[in-house]
Amino acid sequence: MSEEFHVVQPAAHNALVEAAYLHRGFNQHESEAAARFGEYAARHGVRTHNAIKALHLDEHFGSYTGGCIPCAEIESIPSRFAACEVWNANKKIGQASAYAAIDRAIELADKYGIGQVSVDNAFHYLWGGGYVMEAAKRGYIAYTNCTAALAEVVPFQGKFPTLGTNPHSWGFPTTDAIGFPIVIDWATSVVSMGRVQQFIREGAQLPAGAGVDSKGLPTIDPNHVSALVPFGAHKGYGLSLINELVAALIGGSLPTLRCRDIPAGEKSTPAYYFQVIHPDSLNAGAYAEGRNQITNLKAVLNDILGHGNENCLLPGQLEAMWAEKVEAAGGLLFTEAEIQAFNQIAATCGAQTLTV
Repeated sequence: MSEEFHVVQPAAHNALVEAAYLHRGFNQHESEAAARFGEYAARHGVRTHNAIKALHLDEHFGSYTGGCIPCAEIESIPSRFAACEVWNANKKIGQASAYAAIDRAIELADKYGIGQVSVDNAFHYLWGGGYVMEAAKRGYIAYTNCTAALAEVVPFQGKFPTLGTNPHSWGFPTTDAIGFPIVIDWATSVVSMGRVQQFIREGAQLPAGAGVDSKGLPTIDPNHVSALVPFGAHKGYGLSLINELVAALIGGSLPTLRCRDIPAGEKSTPAYYFQVIHPDSLNAGAYAEGRNQITNLKAVLNDILGHGNENCLLPGQLEAMWAEKVEAAGGLLFTEAEIQAFNQIAATCGAQTLTV
């Protein structure tokens, strides 16, 4: 489907998003983190997890319902492991707590070669790829996974949703080798629920085998989607299960209780995990043909994309290409439907509407 995009200045976008979060009771730092992340997603063409999605998530599962608490403070839980930290986010907004976590993991990696931060009582941080991409641009290998705000994926061969979309995100510092960081980032469902919402806005259909209706029957109508399906059958199911197991070890809640009314004594919050590796900690020093770490990366990638594979794309390349398109356009790119969605948000908080 051909789409027309309108140019929006980042400052106008950020002012609107900040105003929306401030209107909901978040402090200046939290609102700026949300706007920063929304701009980063838009700058890289990640339309499923832009600020529209973030504010929708907050409205349905966040500050409107108690799933996210404005101005919450992160609590660091004592750990006997120097390179590892465990945090209780106390339902702090996901973008602010995730930025803090990836920054802290980088500090630990600088000192110990590797650092990890596990976060309990979290609110969803949206596009995991954004955090690892930023770390990769700063020269680190980074990984994150999280459990979703809502169980909306059926297990392999199942009918009732008991899993989240449960993304995995890896970032690799390949900018010096190929011009952009490789970012391997995916939901473990065929499509994300953000994509379903995008299809509704744009009047498009789902790919076959991506969603089921309330009876567990396949549907391609985004308006009838009740739950999503894991990609790759049992393989995507297994990858989704990893997130639930990691979260369970951190302290995460039962998937079917997240963002819902819960029995006494239970909890309903997601959890997430960050790991950062300093590339020097992996360096064995014995590269062939006198190569160093960067030139060896480039040689390996050239080999993978050689032999007739020259037209293949690398993960993260589309996002890098979109960022180049944004740079050439002189601003962020949004469809008419997205502009309308932003302006509806502006009307609720008295912010300046976007003009094109």
